[in-house]
Amino acid sequence: MKKITFLALLSFLTLSSIAQNKFGHINAQEILILMPEYKTAELELENFTKSLQAQLGSMEAEIQQMQQEYQADEANYTDLVKQDKEAEMQGLYQRIQSFEQNAQKSLQSKQNELLIPINDKLKNAINEVASEGKYTYIFTIEIFLYAEESNDIGTLVKKKLGL
Repeated sequence: MKKITFLALLSFLTLSSIAQNKFGHINAQEILILMPEYKTAELELENFTKSLQAQLGSMEAEIQQMQQEYQADEANYTDLVKQDKEAEMQGLYQRIQSFEQNAQKSLQSKQNELLIPINDKLKNAINEVASEGKYTYIFTIEIFLYAEESNDIGTLVKKKLGL
């Protein structure tokens, strides 16, 4: 009898603790795109990317010009001049490859520098809404196939962010 009473009490406590959980969901990507800081960061990243591409384009134009000059005058070059020109082109190829690698790292670093604070601001707003609304869990809508609109905290987060 004690075991049955204990199991019934345990079941009741488990069910009541599950019933107390409050779930919410949000389309964080949609809100992120609406944030003015995100639009500014996106524009800054685009301009940064264009400047890197312009620099790379300049280097590629330089190597292309060197190749054309080399091919046009190759017959007139001595072996020593050929070696020197080929070494010069090889050096430029290596500079281009190094620049591409460094540009990729620099772009990733710039992206992190710009977007992490914006993501943190969004996360803080979500946390505040969750705390104020006494939500136990907040999920991103991308995970679910179906979610009730009544559990969407997006409007509350937008309000918190002033959007």
